[in-house]
Amino acid sequence: MKKILLAFLCLCAMGFAAVNINTASKDELATLKGIGAKKAEAIIDYRDKHGKFQNIDDLKKVNGIGEKLFESIKADIVTTDKKGK
Repeated sequence: MKKILLAFLCLCAMGFAAVNINTASKDELATLKGIGAKKAEAIIDYRDKHGKFQNIDDLKKVNGIGEKLFESIKADIVTTDKKGK
């Protein structure tokens, strides 16, 4: 029973991994609540034109990402991976 519970917890934790907005694909970005295909494309287009996001607040510079949406996803996004890239 403990092994089943541990496996379940590991799977849940993997499902809540933060999305790196500097490297995420369109599909990865679209996993964020409120970010569909169109906004994911806008994020990638902004990133391609302006370079990497320096911090998560820079995401609000993307057309269609307002304060309310940003507040709902900010806990789920990062600008670097575990290695600091």
